[in-house]
Amino acid sequence: MELSKRYQPADVEAKNYRFWEEGDYFRASVGVVGKVPFSIVIPPPNVTGRLHMGHALNNTLQDVVIRYRRMVGDEACWFPGTDHAGIATQNVVEKDLAKEGTTRHQLGRDAFVARVWDWKAKYGSEIIDQLKALGCSCDWSRLRFTLDEGLSKAVRHVFVRLYEEGLVYRGEYLVNWCPRCRTALSDLEVGHRDVDGGLYYIRYPLEKGGCLTIATTRPETMLGDTAIAVHPQDQRYQHLIGTYAILPILGRRLPIVGSESVDPEFGTGTLKVTPAHDPVDFEIGKKEGLESINILNGDGTLNEAAGPFAGMEREAAQRAVVERLKADGALEKIEPYRHAVGHCDRCDAAVEPLLSTQWFVRMRPLAEKAIAAVKDGRIQFVPERWTKLYFDWLENIRDWCISRQLWWGHRIPVWYGPDGREFVAETEEEAAARARKHYARSVELRQDEDVLDTWFSSWLWPFSVMGWPEKTEDLATFFPTSFLLTGFDILFFWVSRMVMASLCFMDDVPFRTVYITPLIVDDKGQKMSKSKGNSVDPIDLIGEYGADALRLAMAQTTGKGRTVRMPWGDLTEGRNFLNKIWNMARFVLMNLGDERPALPDQISWFEDRYILRRLSETTEAVRKNLEEYGFHLAVETLYGFTWHDVCDWYVEMAKPRIAAGDPVVRGVLYHLLRETTKLLHPFVPFITEEIWQALGEAPASVCVASYPSSSPRDPDESDVWAMTAFQGMTGGVRSIRAEWNVPATAELRVVVKADPRGPIAPVVERLETCASLTGPVEYDLAPDAIAPKGSARVVLQDLEMYVPLAGVIDLDSEAARIKKELSEMKTELDRSETKLSNEQFLKRAPEDVVEKERAKQAEFRQKRDRLQANLSSLGG
Repeated sequence: MELSKRYQPADVEAKNYRFWEEGDYFRASVGVVGKVPFSIVIPPPNVTGRLHMGHALNNTLQDVVIRYRRMVGDEACWFPGTDHAGIATQNVVEKDLAKEGTTRHQLGRDAFVARVWDWKAKYGSEIIDQLKALGCSCDWSRLRFTLDEGLSKAVRHVFVRLYEEGLVYRGEYLVNWCPRCRTALSDLEVGHRDVDGGLYYIRYPLEKGGCLTIATTRPETMLGDTAIAVHPQDQRYQHLIGTYAILPILGRRLPIVGSESVDPEFGTGTLKVTPAHDPVDFEIGKKEGLESINILNGDGTLNEAAGPFAGMEREAAQRAVVERLKADGALEKIEPYRHAVGHCDRCDAAVEPLLSTQWFVRMRPLAEKAIAAVKDGRIQFVPERWTKLYFDWLENIRDWCISRQLWWGHRIPVWYGPDGREFVAETEEEAAARARKHYARSVELRQDEDVLDTWFSSWLWPFSVMGWPEKTEDLATFFPTSFLLTGFDILFFWVSRMVMASLCFMDDVPFRTVYITPLIVDDKGQKMSKSKGNSVDPIDLIGEYGADALRLAMAQTTGKGRTVRMPWGDLTEGRNFLNKIWNMARFVLMNLGDERPALPDQISWFEDRYILRRLSETTEAVRKNLEEYGFHLAVETLYGFTWHDVCDWYVEMAKPRIAAGDPVVRGVLYHLLRETTKLLHPFVPFITEEIWQALGEAPASVCVASYPSSSPRDPDESDVWAMTAFQGMTGGVRSIRAEWNVPATAELRVVVKADPRGPIAPVVERLETCASLTGPVEYDLAPDAIAPKGSARVVLQDLEMYVPLAGVIDLDSEAARIKKELSEMKTELDRSETKLSNEQFLKRAPEDVVEKERAKQAEFRQKRDRLQANLSSLGG
């Protein structure tokens, strides 16, 4: 097979992915003797979704790991799947229904759920196709969905077991309520952001005369007040504890209680207590035995408990209450106030604290084991700094609200008898049998209307995908998994819960290593989202740059902190790198024809020994980086070796020898191409597969070839010295031509201060090659050489070079040019240094602006020093 003249990703990617699938190269086997199992479970993307940059980053890195483990000989299995994404999917389908002029309630539960399954069948595979476009080598024979019957069985089994162990319970608690989605949310599904509002100072009449002013950001919730609280040590109000106030508008009698939860510094130091609509108030209410009055309907409108404001939307009710307070003389003042308000992560509606009967999981007993698993080293975080955040959350964990008022999801396996008695069972048949035993007759049962939080199925993912609660060969072979890679945004949602579930139900950790990726942000450091208009579609990037270029860019984002800017420059560089690889492969294969020469035993040229040593060093470094999940370091190493050592130097040095029919260089070139193709494969699978097919090597696909091992070679420092000298001499002459505007065809005399019989002797034999890379050059070597007048000078390790420029260029005009450039450069440098010495600039300017200015300063200084050196060499 011949390689085309130019690398065209679109001609290669889909074709090679089909080749991999048809060859079944990604399927893992169970019980293979002599192979170490290595498994990863994919963080299941929402079935509603398209790839975003987070997916591109996470799945690229997972694929790098799984391809590497496959090539080093492990029985590597990457378990794929998608998440039913309860709220997100239901919202998408409800929007479709709205366009048709109907609602889920008009459709009915069964018909609506059937409609969602139809939607999933039509669009649910889109994200899978996109993962394939990225090159993900998942074992698609093991594809799972979180609403599969097998996973549903696992969910029901876990619910029943936790219920029987007293860890699942039903209770009336304050929950986060989304009035748009009309469901409870866990704390982790609520995002907080600052909004501009008001602080309203309201006068509450005291029963014994006078009044008490209370500041609140939510005047409409006063309709649910059942007490007033003051700090017991606050001398301003101590005397009021045990007395009563009267609720404005509604006239309700409110006891005044003492509570250390009150902040004496906020507002007036008094607190209106609304147990049904505030977490702090709820706790005060429990302690004091206060009535909880819910004033909200599920859609966020006010209910009958709100009296004359019943039926109003929240915002309208707030305005109406404020107007009524003004009319009654009960509103003292309003101050502008900026404060944090919780919003639903899915629909962005403002969330309400709401007293509601829900199902919960007691988390503290589970959290204690999860903390221990990390403290004793059974699970390690990479980077390690994420461990502290993991501990902080688990040590302060609250019970998990797991019920959701939705129709799409795992329905809660609880049935109610005619008297409301609960029957918790894995199937309706089991519930009916228990009910018959209890009532001594058959009765009609009603299943709980709610579904479970999406994460209740996701926390079982590492073992449910393998067939649990059945005992399967997959579980015996691949559990615990070896590695998990995910973003820090679901460290609490998912990672910590998987640890808790696994320790509870499998009595083992779910994975050994957790790698946390950074968050990719836009050029301004903002999180990317469709609503902001700054999101980037990875599929578009694949179309423009190719999947392999995107993968290289993604790997380079690691190791740079919590967030990383969108790597536009790395995408361009990645595309250029792929072209470099392609051109190198074409050059080697065109010159070899059908020949596939072995690596010679005897190698005499220093550049051959040097490049083989560099190959061994690179292999060792890349293996170490991949074992330690240093993705960016592995890519940097591969870039440096492939682009610089192989393409820029060795291939160029090899050209005259190939033309001369040197058999040794042919063997070295072929060895380099074959081994480099394998080294690169985990990062750039598509281009390397295409090159491998052109090589015609065994095995049939590079994805199952053995990953290179470093081959120890006797270190010969003289080869390193010779190569460094060769590169320095060549680069020095090139730089002089560029710096001094010397025409490429002008012959230069290069005086080298070195003994031609010394360490430079191997280089002397290659001077003809050196000249072929620099343009016409005549070399003079002498240990006591001195710089001719008007020479450009290059200082290298252990030697110096002088290039006389008289007669080659006009020295006077060149000196004038340098002086002019030097003057301009000094002006730019002064301006930059003045800016960086300004404390106000350093304090007020964004960090990236300051860093850019510092980079400019360093560049200006470097250019100034170079110009001064050039002027000095001319005697200026």
